[in-house]
Amino acid sequence: MADAKGSELEQLVKVTKVVADTGEIEQIKKYQPTDATTNPSLLYKAASDAKYAHLVDDAITYAKSHGATPDEKLALCMDKLAVNFGVEITKIVPGVVSTEVDARLSFDTEATVNKARALIELYKAAGVSKDRILIKVASTWEGIKAVEILEAEGIACNMTLLFCLAQAAAAAEAKATLISPFVGRITDWYKKNTNTADYAPADDPGVKSVATIYKYFKYHGYPTIVMGASFRSKGQVLQLAGCDKLTIAPNLLEELKNGQGAVTRYLNPTPDAKQGDIPSKIVVSEKAFRWAMNEDAMATEKLAEGIRKFAEDSIKLEEVLKKKLAA
Repeated sequence: MADAKGSELEQLVKVTKVVADTGEIEQIKKYQPTDATTNPSLLYKAASDAKYAHLVDDAITYAKSHGATPDEKLALCMDKLAVNFGVEITKIVPGVVSTEVDARLSFDTEATVNKARALIELYKAAGVSKDRILIKVASTWEGIKAVEILEAEGIACNMTLLFCLAQAAAAAEAKATLISPFVGRITDWYKKNTNTADYAPADDPGVKSVATIYKYFKYHGYPTIVMGASFRSKGQVLQLAGCDKLTIAPNLLEELKNGQGAVTRYLNPTPDAKQGDIPSKIVVSEKAFRWAMNEDAMATEKLAEGIRKFAEDSIKLEEVLKKKLAA
């Protein structure tokens, strides 16, 4: 039984909007988050589950009836499957659902814009308005330029695979609706490259990175939402209590649901400049962005690794769908 303050999850949702980091519909129903976010890895896992076969079958049928060539059919099937999961999730969560653009388009602004528009049209055809959807785009320079175009058209975006302040500042200048800085992957890199076995939550490099970005946005007046992502532990999550949003995997949501401790709010929307850890406003340009990334080995390596991983899982999902399309 939780104490009078409620479970850690109940306390957390009073200061932060909780987002389910999963494509599994049953898990989303269980934890009742405000929003939900998916990615190619999560979709591949969910699409391999027999209980979601009807969503896969519908995507196959759609692709066969709308595509002319095998490549067109496969692309349509991938898009329709992502949207099918998203549509089902919009029936559960009251807020928004993030659907990701193929990571293989991460260095192609025009292709990213076209794919985002196509996904929004599929949602529209399914009766879901674009104000319920965030299009997830990798935080490359090309992705940031695509988001600038899409946001100007009224298509809200979630900038993912974000690991440093340079990426965050550029996303904010592009008027991205939301960014997803990756806590756990930052920490993974520092553990590996500094021979550090573990960090206390307050000293965790991933946590500190997100806290800095959050304070930077609030102090300099950017409306872009900061949503911490990619958590490895409950401690990381709780150390960011007060962040605009946190997207949390089901296993950690379960830990928070069962946790009985008092939750402290660490992030406040009106940070005090006297804290001395709020960076000056960054001048955003392509040259400055690329140089900042070049100087940040962690951000460069984790961005490239993340794109490769999501691309690999997209290819795995395509292989599954190819067989079904050929059947």
